[in-house]
Amino acid sequence: MIVFSVRPVVSILLVTLSLLLVVLLLSPPSPFSESSVFSNSAVGKLDIWSVRRIAEWRPCKWWLQGDQTALLAESNGYIRVDCYGGLNQMRRDLCDGVGIARLLNASLVLPKFEVAAYWNDSSGFADVFDVDYFVQQMDGFVKVVKELPAEIASREPFRVDCSKRKGHFDYIESVLPYLLKHHYISITPAMSQRRDRYPLYAKAALCQGCYNALRLTRALEKKGSELLRAIPKPFLSLHLRFEPDMVAYSQCEYPGLSPASMEAIEAARVDRKPWTGETARVWRNRGKCPLTPKETAFILQALSIPTDTNIYLAAGDGLMEIEGFTSVYTNVVNKSSLLSAKDLASMHGNMKAALDYYVSINSDSYVATYFGNMDKMVAAMRAFKGLYKTLLLSRRAFAEFTSQGLKGKELMKVLWKAHKDEFVMGRGSALPDCFCEFKL
Repeated sequence: MIVFSVRPVVSILLVTLSLLLVVLLLSPPSPFSESSVFSNSAVGKLDIWSVRRIAEWRPCKWWLQGDQTALLAESNGYIRVDCYGGLNQMRRDLCDGVGIARLLNASLVLPKFEVAAYWNDSSGFADVFDVDYFVQQMDGFVKVVKELPAEIASREPFRVDCSKRKGHFDYIESVLPYLLKHHYISITPAMSQRRDRYPLYAKAALCQGCYNALRLTRALEKKGSELLRAIPKPFLSLHLRFEPDMVAYSQCEYPGLSPASMEAIEAARVDRKPWTGETARVWRNRGKCPLTPKETAFILQALSIPTDTNIYLAAGDGLMEIEGFTSVYTNVVNKSSLLSAKDLASMHGNMKAALDYYVSINSDSYVATYFGNMDKMVAAMRAFKGLYKTLLLSRRAFAEFTSQGLKGKELMKVLWKAHKDEFVMGRGSALPDCFCEFKL
């Protein structure tokens, strides 16, 4: 007969349970800890788009309906805008360049899209935008030339770099003398963007150039239409940013990422080391840290956006931790899943970005996790088209509330209120230079 002693077994079980309890108590709380059992009814049955707004942005009447100041018979010379960066950063610079050319009474040469090794792109203005349409739509606002006079075409323009100018930078004082002297100059617009000092006719040229005159080439629009038809309807376009270079540039740390993501971020850091201690906390609470895909999914749930929503992911290559999003929102497509390998291979980076832009301005709703150049352009174009289901997720609100220890249902409720208040007021839904606020 074999006899077992019960007391040692009980002792082992008690020790094991005690250790597990200690681990649970010492583990840092996760803001997502209650999200798996969260129901949309906890913050309200309606999604964020059903909230009634009290204001919205529309194109200003002084631009669309105001009398144009006639162009002078002779211009002061020729200006070429040199654009750098990604597609929407270059588009922003071009918009400013149109206003500057009108301000200085100059003829605008078709812009130069600078090839940058960082962006690995070689497409030019004519590869992305319809040149003839641009020239036609700018008629009366600013003269656009596709070819320079023979005596000028043979030489390079005199370079005037305004990009690092700050404060009260004035183009008439600082750039016009070079234009009058050399007759052909190239510029990169100043970062200070003092558009508030432009006369209305220069502002009107900028607005026309930005929102009425830039149309994708027929080939790109055709491909964009094909892409749009292939996406299940209705759908939300999500511009999600969480690439290694972006996270490295933010100087934020993210514990809990996969080893592959951590390695990619470290490789991209170069000399931008992450903040630590109190500086890191303040930096994050100021909204400087990009939202992870998992955090993005959590916030969308807080906004009562159903997890079976059709989502088009407008994002570039290298997006990390996407499983944190697609494990919650499962109906996700992107251009790579909808276009053929042949189509994708034939496109440069700017062309692919243009397709994301085209789909986003024509989507049923648009959400951005980062207020970058694309988000500003898309939000403004959607307002121009009368599409107001547009929302920019608040990194600041998420950081502040999680730093207060809020999680689960409590965190979702405060995120709902923060985004609802933003959506109600219509803030952040358009660029202010060409749009005016209308009370509803």
